[in-house]
Amino acid sequence: MFDVAFSELIVIAVIALVIIGPEKLPRVARTVGAITGRLQRYVSTVKADIEREMQMEDLHKLEQQIRQNARQIQTELNPALSDAAEAAHEQKPQPPAQQ
Repeated sequence: MFDVAFSELIVIAVIALVIIGPEKLPRVARTVGAITGRLQRYVSTVKADIEREMQMEDLHKLEQQIRQNARQIQTELNPALSDAAEAAHEQKPQPPAQQ
């Protein structure tokens, strides 16, 4: 994201030491570290939520495709099954007549 070299960090630390002073610098560094950690956790949570939503959207699309394919197969098989049932019914032997 940000490309910060070690030498740039040293310059920032020296400037912070001069401006803030050596007494307050450790407390400021801890605060900045805590805020940075919270920010990183927040960003990772948002990324995970977005990824989860994208996966759910993909699953819904897949479900719709499967349902569409199932309907298509059903419409193709219904006439064939009804023809087969009629043919089986016509070929069924009649029971002998009782005397």
